[in-house]
Amino acid sequence: MFKSFFKQQRSRTQMPPIAPRQNLRIIGDIHGRADLMDKALNAASNAQTILVGDYVDRGENSAAVLRHLCDRADLICLMGNHEDMLLRFLDDPTQHGARWLRYGGLQTLASFGVAGASETSSTKSLEIARDQLETAMGVELLQWLRSLPSVWQSGNVGVVHAGADPATALQDQDLQTLRWGHPDFATTDRIDGTWVVHGHTIVEQPLIRGGTINVDTGAYATGRLSQALITQGGVSFETFI
Repeated sequence: MFKSFFKQQRSRTQMPPIAPRQNLRIIGDIHGRADLMDKALNAASNAQTILVGDYVDRGENSAAVLRHLCDRADLICLMGNHEDMLLRFLDDPTQHGARWLRYGGLQTLASFGVAGASETSSTKSLEIARDQLETAMGVELLQWLRSLPSVWQSGNVGVVHAGADPATALQDQDLQTLRWGHPDFATTDRIDGTWVVHGHTIVEQPLIRGGTINVDTGAYATGRLSQALITQGGVSFETFI
């Protein structure tokens, strides 16, 4: 585990001091890396823990990740675009199956013991895979997954998966933007004084820029899962390997 500490950085719009109502621990994209998730969750913390989404796909242990998180009522788990793709596959495998399988869904199916489908599969094969996945996941896990929120806020700290429209209040954002991002998010500072913590876009190390905090260090590809620890006026990072 690596630790790094950062003083608050000022944006072009002079962001106010970061001020959550309680201490926060915000964990980046897990993508099936149950081993790294366990290290992060087992680390000592006196903070409310929030996970930014993308628990599934690409890594090998999506089933274990989802089942563990579903059993943890003390955690706040947001929905990422990969959970969105999984649910779209369950709702309409013919229309959404190929895209999801291309971007990591094959590994998720395998983790639940489902085989025999690929992005070039027939409609019948995709429907069979969908039915098998629903059975393997079970009602409780499916209900939990569908109920995941897409935004959470404490004080002037908002947590989302992918990004937010800088010209719109967090509570007014559409789900597509929160889960998939916004073209102005990385280039335009917010003017409402809200700090936005997110994942979705891989960075070499956790990054603070213009009132945004990125905690996605590409766990499935780099073997590094990062989290931000946020207190009144301060941000520090930990990376688990």
